[in-house]
Amino acid sequence: MAVETLPARTPVRPAPTRSGPTPRWRSKETLAAWLFILPSLIGFLVFTAGPVVAAGVISLLNWNLFSSPTFAGLKNFARLGPDPTFWSALGNTVYFTFVSVPLTILVSLALALLLNQGLRRIAVFRSLLLLPYATITVAVAFVWIWLYIPQDGLVNAVLGWFGISGPAWLISDDWAMPALIAMSVWKSFGFGMVVFLAGLQAIPQQLYEAAKVDGSSAWQTFRSVTLPMLSPSLFFVVVTSIIGSFQVFDQALIMTNGGPGSRTTTLVMYIYRTGFENYDQGYAAAQSLVLFGFIVVITAAQFVLQRRLVHYDN
Repeated sequence: MAVETLPARTPVRPAPTRSGPTPRWRSKETLAAWLFILPSLIGFLVFTAGPVVAAGVISLLNWNLFSSPTFAGLKNFARLGPDPTFWSALGNTVYFTFVSVPLTILVSLALALLLNQGLRRIAVFRSLLLLPYATITVAVAFVWIWLYIPQDGLVNAVLGWFGISGPAWLISDDWAMPALIAMSVWKSFGFGMVVFLAGLQAIPQQLYEAAKVDGSSAWQTFRSVTLPMLSPSLFFVVVTSIIGSFQVFDQALIMTNGGPGSRTTTLVMYIYRTGFENYDQGYAAAQSLVLFGFIVVITAAQFVLQRRLVHYDN
């Protein structure tokens, strides 16, 4: 019986598809990432970007909240030049920022270095030192008002033990702003301390062992190992502290109400008074945009310096 030989079949190739690999922006990971950041993005647009745009529009208007606004062009910005209160408030804010921020960083770093020495019950000390930062500013301000009372306050009582007659802190032309700065440093150092402590504990111990083998002193080790490795944390604390200090408002309002005279009137306090006590919304918006510009310029300058001064391990 003859066997019939079947013809060999040609392998069938899969039909080419029109679509290529899934674009990166359509991948599941990308969509999941957008879903996660969507709440923050909406919050940024509604509570940050939206008010900035609204301030830009209002700054071009004459508006007292009770009547229809009228277009004013750039007149509100032109009013800033001859306004002595604006420049005084800006000077007070710069003074507060460039004194309080270095002091806060020094205190934060010193305490972080102390807590990083392997102290027992470090969690207890860390919690106690973080309490001022966790306490609301209003409560802290009222406590410090009591501390600064000229006759019966604790600060002048302690100075009296050393034969020093303390001033009337919050009503003194010379001491009102330093008193506010001292309270601000006490209120804020806990945040920087926690950041610095986390940065210190992330430094590889091999670097300290190598410095010890080389015979480096404590200061040389701090300058050559600790400080460079801690520079990202330091940069973060500096940027956030300067931004926060330029917006100082509540403690000055509660403790001194901007006085004596205008010695402690900060720029945010002046914006508040212009907008909600004098009902000059357009001028207040112009001031707030100028403050926004100052913060943006100073922050951008810090990011430029970051390339030279901040050391990243990678």
